[in-house]
Amino acid sequence: MNFSIFAPPSQDRPMMALLLILTGVLFLALQDSLVKVVSPETSFWQFQTIRSSMNLILILVMARMTLGIGILRPKKPKAVFMRAIMLALCMTFFFGAAPQISVTQMAAGLYTYPLFITAMAGPVLGEKIGPWRLGALALGAMGSMTVLNPFNEAFQWVQIMPIIAGFFYACNVMILRKYCRQESPLCLTFIVAVVFLVFGSSGAAVMAALPLSDEFRATVPFVFNAWPELTLLVVAFCGLASLLNLTGNICLSRAYQTADSSWLAPLDFSYLLFVTLWSKLLFGTLPTPSAALGMAMIAAAGVITAIREGYNQRKRKKDADQTASIGPL
Repeated sequence: MNFSIFAPPSQDRPMMALLLILTGVLFLALQDSLVKVVSPETSFWQFQTIRSSMNLILILVMARMTLGIGILRPKKPKAVFMRAIMLALCMTFFFGAAPQISVTQMAAGLYTYPLFITAMAGPVLGEKIGPWRLGALALGAMGSMTVLNPFNEAFQWVQIMPIIAGFFYACNVMILRKYCRQESPLCLTFIVAVVFLVFGSSGAAVMAALPLSDEFRATVPFVFNAWPELTLLVVAFCGLASLLNLTGNICLSRAYQTADSSWLAPLDFSYLLFVTLWSKLLFGTLPTPSAALGMAMIAAAGVITAIREGYNQRKRKKDADQTASIGPL
């Protein structure tokens, strides 16, 4: 059976999923680090609009050359579009504070998403949350507080923005797992690009129309500026970001479709290691000892959550198999 990364998955492929998730987080960590480099030259809305336009062109070309344009049609449009909206909101909060905070603070905030998944599992999915997952939730919360250090004089409110991004990323993961497992990764990425393009162009129009003072725009310039003068540097960067973003998201979507998410989730936290690597290479900086400790606590909480989720999944499957073997009484 031939394997195509663009086709809907037909079976689990754990080792392929492992390679895909590591590749995906490596490329996305590089893209996210580069955004901080170029953020003084552009705005979030300009960046999103141009990058998404390039993504759409690349996706249409790939679809045309592989399985045809029909592969871009979602099987569950409402779920696919809702997931894309969650990702658009996630990226708005994640990149919005890029000029003001470090790459490691951005990464640590985003990777609180397993804590939100745990917190929502009960009321949204009706799952019972045991002591292990509650303990992981507490550990991750303490890790977030360690990274944020809200009692430090240097604390800025924009440091909370990546944590809000983590909430929306958690919503995206839950929708992907529950409703989008049979969608083509190319379709998922195509709809995300469409929604990002709408968000980017609409955001630029809104920011241009709002009567904001220059002083207020300067508080978070990457978000509150509408459409700065477009330069060749920005266009070239958006092209590179498009390639990294498209490759990374296709890899992640396919990975979570072709292996047990509880097995892959701990590997997702290699993003924190890759971000640290790129931060050192691009900016010559490493996390402070307290930030490194907080990141380790957040990663440990995510790994514990994933391990317990995998244990619960195996237990539910075993109980279901036993019930099926007994049959009706």
